[in-house]
Amino acid sequence: MRRVAHVPMAAILLILGSVLCFTLLDAITKYMTRLYPVPILVWARHTVQLIAMVLWLGPTMGLDLVRTRRPGAQVIRGGLLLLSSFCFVTALRSLPLAEATSINYSTPVLVVVMAVVFLHERLTRARIAFVVSGVAGMLLIVRPGTAVFQSAALFAIASAFSYATYQIMTRQLAGENPRVLLFYPALIGSAVMTALTPTFDWPQSMPWPHVVLIIAGGLLGTFGHFLFILAFRHGPASALTPFTYMQLVWATMIGWLAFNDFPDAWTIAGMAVITGSGLLIALHERRRALLAAGAEPVSVD
Repeated sequence: MRRVAHVPMAAILLILGSVLCFTLLDAITKYMTRLYPVPILVWARHTVQLIAMVLWLGPTMGLDLVRTRRPGAQVIRGGLLLLSSFCFVTALRSLPLAEATSINYSTPVLVVVMAVVFLHERLTRARIAFVVSGVAGMLLIVRPGTAVFQSAALFAIASAFSYATYQIMTRQLAGENPRVLLFYPALIGSAVMTALTPTFDWPQSMPWPHVVLIIAGGLLGTFGHFLFILAFRHGPASALTPFTYMQLVWATMIGWLAFNDFPDAWTIAGMAVITGSGLLIALHERRRALLAAGAEPVSVD
């Protein structure tokens, strides 16, 4: 008889709320790219998050927020996330929200490949099938050789590559305090972009509703990370990961309602392939981990 592992509804709601925050941030960013240059939006995104985290964690952690055994790796990791953000915001300027989000969800495929190359993890048949399916799904979305395949799609792919490398480095820093891991990318991103602000094409004025939107976007990103951390405190990562694919649904709905962009049949097929392969590999890896630990496979309510 199978043992049933109950995943608290609170954890599921927290993870769904987290990816909704990230989608709302992306939607605000996409709207603002019509009005302001990408560097300004990337700078604001990281700086607002940095200020919010200092106010949130600073009083309790103090200098522990920046204490790390591997400062060089933290700086490189922060730079990778900054590069990923810059490429993704650039892609959002031209691509529909759902398409950009879907391409970004090819990151797990890239992580599997990089884990084999750099972390010497074993490439099982299930992982090979996942990689092939993920690449096929991404190709259905970008469709090389058609009008859909444009420079913006290349920026989205570059964002996914950068974020995958960022995740590999996150694995290598697994022993670090999670809050420190969360703080350094905001610190590095804000520091680098602030140093470059004299080169930005600043507008002569910015209406207060736009300022509010930009601040709200940064706070949504911070709140999304906070909910993400809370979710994984309430439930196992292997059981919650499949729920992160709800972001594709949020992106499709918000993109349709806010920008009147609804994916075509090819894009929906690609999204389905990426989501399906992601869900299957998550369940497969969960089963392998349980068997390796000598436990019976569990079903999730």
